[in-house]
Amino acid sequence: MIASLPMYRNTATQGACDRFWTVWAEKLRKRGIDAPMHLTIEDDAESTWSDPALLISQTCGYPYASSLRDKVRLVATPHYAVEGCNGPAYCSWIVVHVDSIATILQDLEGLRVAFNGSGSQSGYNNFRAAIAPLTHGKKFFSETHQTGSHAESMRYVADGKADCAAIDAVSWVLTLEEEPLLEKKLRRMAITPEVPGLPFITSADRSDEDVTAMRNALLDTLCDATLSEDLAILKLCGATVLDDSAYDVCLTMERAAVEAGYPRLA
Repeated sequence: MIASLPMYRNTATQGACDRFWTVWAEKLRKRGIDAPMHLTIEDDAESTWSDPALLISQTCGYPYASSLRDKVRLVATPHYAVEGCNGPAYCSWIVVHVDSIATILQDLEGLRVAFNGSGSQSGYNNFRAAIAPLTHGKKFFSETHQTGSHAESMRYVADGKADCAAIDAVSWVLTLEEEPLLEKKLRRMAITPEVPGLPFITSADRSDEDVTAMRNALLDTLCDATLSEDLAILKLCGATVLDDSAYDVCLTMERAAVEAGYPRLA
């Protein structure tokens, strides 16, 4: 059985993440779910998401909507206590270097963009949707840099390797807590529309009874007083069970960009 919580995990949050799982797993076992003692730390989260042995993981809304729906079930969408999050919804900050003269999206034309990966809702799909109406179906940026993570995209802009990036609101806060010097080099220029946040998922083979048990165990864990400090570190403050259709907005954004003649950040 695989339990994996790869999102928002860094050196500053990994201890809190592990303790969060320890409590959640104990509450799962009390409900008859055979939960592993420890999280799997994987190099390839995407292969874990589609593994039939998956018990719990967390994915991004874009890959969920585009490729995972027949392989996993939604457990719940967590809430995060940071600016740019609203219950189960979140936004991306479009950031530039603190010395940049850019103040509106049109000012980014001809500049260099960094993004964590093309499968990211917050770093790619949100940004593409925001830029697409301005492009008239043409190349907009002078360079694109795929960095592999939001933190690395922030470093790219801070160090002058790129001029702008779209950063998940939660990643923005967690990265600045880990690397506070970045805050002096970056400026939030714009915010994207809200979309559903990063859901906890389980294998599609799980029964309704198991999924209900997972949800109840999660809600109990989010209220567990012994985890108050860890939940504060993780910024976790609740969860909502969303209908599957809530994530259709990710595909709507993708489709609108394609129809505008802008199928990829370029």
